[in-house]
Amino acid sequence: MDLAVLWFGIVAFFFVGYFVLDGFDFGVGMALPFLGRDDVDRRVMINTIGPVWDLNETWVIVGGAALFAAFPEWYATLFSGFYLALLLILLALIVRGVSFEYRHQRAGARWKKWFDGMIIVGSAVPAFLWGVAFANIVQGVALNANHDYTGTLFDLLNGYAIVGGLTTLLLFFTHGVVFISLKTDGDLRARARRLATRSGAVAIVVAAVFLGWTAVSHFSPVFLALAIFAAVALVASWIANLRGAEGWSFGFMAATIALAVVSLFAALFPDVMPSSPNPENSLTIANASSSQTTLTIMTWVAAIFLPLILVYQGWTYWIFRKRVTRDHIPQEAADDQRTVTA
Repeated sequence: MDLAVLWFGIVAFFFVGYFVLDGFDFGVGMALPFLGRDDVDRRVMINTIGPVWDLNETWVIVGGAALFAAFPEWYATLFSGFYLALLLILLALIVRGVSFEYRHQRAGARWKKWFDGMIIVGSAVPAFLWGVAFANIVQGVALNANHDYTGTLFDLLNGYAIVGGLTTLLLFFTHGVVFISLKTDGDLRARARRLATRSGAVAIVVAAVFLGWTAVSHFSPVFLALAIFAAVALVASWIANLRGAEGWSFGFMAATIALAVVSLFAALFPDVMPSSPNPENSLTIANASSSQTTLTIMTWVAAIFLPLILVYQGWTYWIFRKRVTRDHIPQEAADDQRTVTA
C-alpha cells in the first residue's frame, strides 16, 4: 500500500477519535445552562467527564503531530491560512481547561458562574469552528501556486461552512446530552433524555442539509454510502434515546460522528486541500506528503504505540464507567448550594 495514502487514513482516524471523544465533552459543557438547575447538577455534569476530558483532548494533539510529520505542506497551508480560526479554537480550549480546574477552588456563586460561562463558551466555539474548518477544507479554498491561502477569515464563513459548523455544534451537543443521560441518574437523567430528543431532531434536519449539500457538490459513491450510513445511525440514536436505551443511543451517535468524519475525508480524497479557483494549485496526498523514509519510520512507530494508546484509553473508560449522582458530590458543595438559595 502507498504509505502516503495509509497516513491519510491514519490522520482521518485520529480526527475521528477526537471528534467522537472530545465531541461529547463539548456537548456536556454546552449543556450546563440547559440542564444545570443548581450547582450540584452542574458539578454532577462536569464530573461525568472529569476523569477523561483531558485525555480526550490529546487526540487532536496527536492528530496535529501526525499531520505535521506526514503531510508538512498540508500542515503549513492549513495552519497559516486558517490561523485566526485555529487560534480561536486554541484559546477556547485553554479557557475551557482552566475553568474545569479553577471553578471549584472557591465556594462563591459568582466565581463558579464566571467559570461555568467560560466552560460553555470554550465548548461551543470549538464545536462550531471545527465544522467550519472541515467544511472549507472539503469545499476548497483560495490557494495560489505556492499553496498559500489568499483569502480571509470572513471568506471561511460562507454558507456551506456555517451549515457545517452548525452540524458539528448540534451533533456534539446531542452527543454530550446523551452521555449525561448515560452517566447520571434520577431527574437529571430524565431531563437529559428529553433534551436529547429535541436537540437530536434539530440535528437530524441540519445534518441532512449539510450532507445533501456535500453530496451535490462533491459526489462520490464512497461518500454517498458513508453519508447514508451516518444518517441511519443518527436516526437510530434518536429512536434509541426515545426508548430510554442510553447505551445504544450513545453508541449510534458515536457511529454517526465517526461516519460523518470519514465521509468528509472520502469526499476530499485524493486531495488534502483543494484549490477552489484553480484546481492545479490543489494540495494532494502525493504532493503534500513527506518522504518515503519518514513515512516508513512513522508507520513503525504507529504500529507499536497506537495499540497501547487504545488499550489505555479503553481501560480508563472502564475504570470510570459507573454513573455519577448527586450523592457523589461532597457535602460542602451541597451546603454551599443551600446557602446560596436560602
